[in-house]
Amino acid sequence: MMSADQPSATAGERPGRIDAVPVRHPWRWVAVGVVLLLAAMFVHMLLTNEAFEWSFVFDVMFRPPVLRGLLIGTLLVTVLAMVIGVGLGVLLAVMRLSPNPVLSTVAFGFVWFFRAVPRLVLLTIMGALGILFQEGLSFGFPFDQQLLGLLGIDGEWRFLTLDPNQVFSGIAGGAIGLGLSEAAYMAEIARAGILSVDRGQTEAAEALGMDRSLTMRRIVLPQAMRVIVPPTGNELISMVKDTSLLVGLPLNTELFFQLQSIGSRTFKVFPVLVAACLWYLIICTVLMIGQYYLERYFNRGYGGRTRAEAPVVSGSGPGGAVAGSALTSGGDGA
Repeated sequence: MMSADQPSATAGERPGRIDAVPVRHPWRWVAVGVVLLLAAMFVHMLLTNEAFEWSFVFDVMFRPPVLRGLLIGTLLVTVLAMVIGVGLGVLLAVMRLSPNPVLSTVAFGFVWFFRAVPRLVLLTIMGALGILFQEGLSFGFPFDQQLLGLLGIDGEWRFLTLDPNQVFSGIAGGAIGLGLSEAAYMAEIARAGILSVDRGQTEAAEALGMDRSLTMRRIVLPQAMRVIVPPTGNELISMVKDTSLLVGLPLNTELFFQLQSIGSRTFKVFPVLVAACLWYLIICTVLMIGQYYLERYFNRGYGGRTRAEAPVVSGSGPGGAVAGSALTSGGDGA
């Protein structure tokens, strides 16, 4: 049996105040010193090495052919290719998840092919597709000549004929080639985002009478954007850099091609490469900033708390106090 003086004895045996000493990390300062030394050496090389020829670099960056290649071959093709890639990729993702075996098989075959073929090879093939349409790229009724031939009529039901060499070797060919390749990757990104949404959301929408299309547009895709946006931003940045592969078509109204041409004419190869790096760094930096704010917009309601929560006490006893403490010290809660 415990005596009455035991609590006081226990209280007297409690240790005094602990003077905690923070753990020292001397190697961190060593790493900081090494990094600063390397940074200083790099900056010194940039400022003192005459091979950079900074005056020529800044001059060539703003020459009219370079700016035209930047606007048309780099920025315009990037926008067109991403529109094709994102739109077709979301459609392919929905097809992959469809219970229809034909749609899912077609989507899988598309993703399998365009993920396997390198983009430079794909763009080179796009530039040579004119050999398949030597009489022109025509749009009209399928098998029109064959059907009219069965009726003894010599004619065709076609309303538009284009020159395939101009279509597949220009801006359209580059946008289509990069867009189809991008669609294969965006299909997997969109599919992962759709699968990240809890199945209960779809079941609740079906219980409210929504069909599959409305549920996908209004319920699933808005919640999946939180997962889709970050890798899509990375794909956009990669697409900007992959426009340098348009030389495979070949397309001459492109940033890197124009800078290389200037370097070949002036025999100043390294400075024009530095100019190309600076343009790509500027464009990708702007896109990264936009991606940051877009991710923050779609992450609303997720992650850490945005405001302090008042304690919730479910009762006056010890159980109520514990419940209130748990709710206030936890994360976002239910």
